[in-house]
Amino acid sequence: MKRINISENGINMVFEVTDEQQLLLLHFSCLELDEATLGKSQHKQAFQFLELNVSGFDRPYERHGNKYIVTAPGYRMTFKGIEDTRNEQGRVVKVSLEDKETGLETVTDIQFYDGVSVARFITTVTNNGSEVYGLDYVSSFNLSGIEKEGKTSQEDKLEIYIPHNSWYREMQWRKYSLHDLGMDECMETLEQHSSKPIRVSNVGNWSTKEFLPMALIRNSETDSNLFFQIENNGSWYWEISDSEGHLYLAVSGPNEIYSHWYKELKTGESFTTVPVAVGTTKGSFETAFGELTKYRRKIRRPNTDNDKLPVIFNDYMNCLWSNPTEEAEYPLIDAASEVGCEYFCIDAGWYSDGYWWDSVGEWKESKKRFPHGLKSLTDYIRSKGMIPGIWIELEVMGINCPLAKEVPDDWFFCRHGKRAYDRSRYQLDFRNPEVIKFADETIKRLVDDYGVGYLKIDYNIEPGIGTDVNADSFGDGLLGHERAYIDWLKKTFEKYPELIIENCSSGGMRIDYALLSQCSIQSVSDQADYKYNCVLAANSPSALTPEQAAIWSYPMTEADDENVVFNIVNSILLRIHQSGHLAKINPSGRALVKEGISVYKTIREDIKNAVPFWSLGFGTFQDDFLSLGLDCGDKAYIAVWRKEGEDDSVILPLGFSAKSVRCIYPSFNEWEYSLQSNSLEVELKKPYSARLFEIEK
Repeated sequence: MKRINISENGINMVFEVTDEQQLLLLHFSCLELDEATLGKSQHKQAFQFLELNVSGFDRPYERHGNKYIVTAPGYRMTFKGIEDTRNEQGRVVKVSLEDKETGLETVTDIQFYDGVSVARFITTVTNNGSEVYGLDYVSSFNLSGIEKEGKTSQEDKLEIYIPHNSWYREMQWRKYSLHDLGMDECMETLEQHSSKPIRVSNVGNWSTKEFLPMALIRNSETDSNLFFQIENNGSWYWEISDSEGHLYLAVSGPNEIYSHWYKELKTGESFTTVPVAVGTTKGSFETAFGELTKYRRKIRRPNTDNDKLPVIFNDYMNCLWSNPTEEAEYPLIDAASEVGCEYFCIDAGWYSDGYWWDSVGEWKESKKRFPHGLKSLTDYIRSKGMIPGIWIELEVMGINCPLAKEVPDDWFFCRHGKRAYDRSRYQLDFRNPEVIKFADETIKRLVDDYGVGYLKIDYNIEPGIGTDVNADSFGDGLLGHERAYIDWLKKTFEKYPELIIENCSSGGMRIDYALLSQCSIQSVSDQADYKYNCVLAANSPSALTPEQAAIWSYPMTEADDENVVFNIVNSILLRIHQSGHLAKINPSGRALVKEGISVYKTIREDIKNAVPFWSLGFGTFQDDFLSLGLDCGDKAYIAVWRKEGEDDSVILPLGFSAKSVRCIYPSFNEWEYSLQSNSLEVELKKPYSARLFEIEK
């Protein structure tokens, strides 16, 4: 038996190689390993570093139910070697295992990032044997003993934070105990196992339609956090359950049982898992999201958009509602330019004379809507000092699109010999070279012919479990398409390095860092009522960096001043996604929009390097007061919103010592605010009012 200790950036990992050459991961924590927490030595097999399941193999040990433990041949994989090197990002540890009977070999790359308490895990499985083997599960990260630190019961000390996600209701975090999730500590002996995992997953191409691909496990006794995010734009899976007297966490991409994924490996072939980032910190849950924010910036494609944070106007939300015309656009362009917008995006409908939903797919302008041509409009946008943008839904074709009737079925997702439908659209398959060629030609035409510098790529269908065309399983086809789409994005940015591509999927149905490592900006939600946007704004930096989170600001046509301010504060610490009928709102309202954008331009240099904090915790739709803070080092910004309720004031704990505070938006503020021993007290006298403060530390 030997130990391998790795300490890097506040992360402590301890491996053990047993006398039988089995590799165990005994510890992954910001804390030092306490040997007494491991339990009896005969039960260390629960600390399996990797789980790998191949069809046709027996599982000799008891596991109960569909839990991803005691996988075969995972349980018998032996240690082959470890490499410890560095690259430009930080330390890299490569761990190799093998199964001599089958010839299967795994290499797990553990990438650390200098100055960040997060490591990224990716495993590649290679078939060096003489037979074909079918994979149905490979863990990206597997850790047992997540409850072991501290002396109190797991029920008393563990808090599980799970982010629920839904259309119009994105990023809704809830805190659970194990009891809340149906996992009580009631086993009398270590040999007993429950049959129930706490299980969270996604199946399909909308990666975040029910949950964000991440979670946080907090130990309140030791004041420590374990957190992770799964970086895939489709199916993913994680579970917590018990094994050999400990709780384990298993994180992966798709699998056979829950995701319809199965992959055959012929001799010499390899499969690489979905990346998973895992971090650990001491302190409040906010420290975890600070580290995740820094990590997300490390893995993101370098781009000028996330450096400059330009202000975008989009003509959709509470404005033209996908009914653009030449006549309607010109006044909006003038108004957007006047208030200080830097990009102007024409949203859906520009390609169809009338109803367009089921005929999308050719992306040619409507002469009826734009009798002088779309180019004349984009030229006018540029003449007003803004860069033109356009909406497109490139991954789909409507069932009544003429082109969809001409191309073969293998352009699309198919199941059981039939094209897969959703909401009168077909899903294009980016594994097909002809689809890639079509996508390339479309982008080239939009950029070259129309002078577009911004693309809002939307995605409004969920095509289901995948496709069986040229695939070993539905999930195999789906994952292949998703990876091909990411590769296409990378190559598109290589061709057009200044092009901004907004990631949108009915708003926030694909908030994941497979896509957000490439796309510089994310449409967070389609939420059409500004009163609820504050909840989404407050929670956004938990899911993505502030400078990537586009939040709508859309003052109503007959808006009073507080309506306008509330809308601006919704977006001012993130990315301003301006809309609303700016050409029709009253002069006072338009002046407040202009003032808000002007303030934003003075603070955006700080936003791109800041980390978030939440004085009132994550927001919910039931809260009367919400807040979001950005810590910028020597100063901080904090937004506070009042929805309803009887109280006119709120106290915001700051978590740091403050020297001074001032309200920086709006300029007309007459309500009281004051610093009180590491807290800020704010008066908001009207329901649905908001303010932005700058605090000097």
